[in-house]
Amino acid sequence: MVRAMQLKNPGPVDEGPLAEADLTQPAPGPKEILVRVGVCGVCHTDLHTVEGELDLPKLPVVPGHQVVGVVEETAEGANRFEPGERVGLAWLYDTCGDCRFCESARENLCPKARFTGLNVNGGYAEYVKVKEDFAYPIPQGYQDHEAAPLLCAGIIGYRALRLSGIAEGGRLGLYGFGASAHLAIQIARHWGCEVYVYTRTQSHRDLAEELGAVWVGGAEDDPPQKMDSSIIFAPAGPLVPRAMEQLDKGGRLALAGIYMTPIPEMDYTRHLYHERSITSVANSTRQDGEELMSLAGEIRIQTHTEVFPLEEANRVLQKLKKSDIEASAVLQIG
Repeated sequence: MVRAMQLKNPGPVDEGPLAEADLTQPAPGPKEILVRVGVCGVCHTDLHTVEGELDLPKLPVVPGHQVVGVVEETAEGANRFEPGERVGLAWLYDTCGDCRFCESARENLCPKARFTGLNVNGGYAEYVKVKEDFAYPIPQGYQDHEAAPLLCAGIIGYRALRLSGIAEGGRLGLYGFGASAHLAIQIARHWGCEVYVYTRTQSHRDLAEELGAVWVGGAEDDPPQKMDSSIIFAPAGPLVPRAMEQLDKGGRLALAGIYMTPIPEMDYTRHLYHERSITSVANSTRQDGEELMSLAGEIRIQTHTEVFPLEEANRVLQKLKKSDIEASAVLQIG
């Protein structure tokens, strides 16, 4: 049997909707691998899943999509990894492979895409299975708990940076400074960008300064410069008009969350004119993951983690909701 934390009915995290469960060990099919999970990162998407803010196509379901583990078994046709090799699993579980989105390097928009911990059981369990083409080798030099945040916080932060249009040496605004932002700032600094961080929490402000932010303040504060690009990581719609006001002409705002509260009405001249634009960030592609993992191995992106036992998953989600996690929470599974 496989020890897991399972969601049967969504509800407020304060009510502890995840329950311990013993599940049947998954059996890998053709071109799939079975992974013995070491750790799984905890993401805001898990919080939205557990509280029912996302449509839930599968119940009960085991959340978790920042998985680091070891290949336990390879099925017929799976030859990319060897048993004993360390791999990671991310949010994108699989796609159809032949729709117009998949065929144009936009598999993140595939209408038949399935997601780890949403459509299929994820990493809050001792074992998971996955198609070998949707697993990632882990860069050398990372312990399991250090690598886990790369698999969603890192990948989404990297995609958000690309979609924001930030150029080398540009001015970048980051709204919210949790798991994704503290990795994105390191990539942006590697690209020579000036980074301005908007966050309420003092510990997050201290970490932003430590990681090279040139200015730190609240969303209500005015930085000394307008931004060339900005990213909102916090799921707070009222931040959008404020961030648009702080963009320079031609600037772009990327919304990096899978969920956001309602966005207030905006004024065309004040918020959008002069070719300022907004884009959402929807999931990620395997190319995003591969490029991020390669970059992490090159520049040694530093992850800041707090590690908790699997059975404390409800408490960790409660802390996450209250912004009481310094950077990235990780569950110790194996």
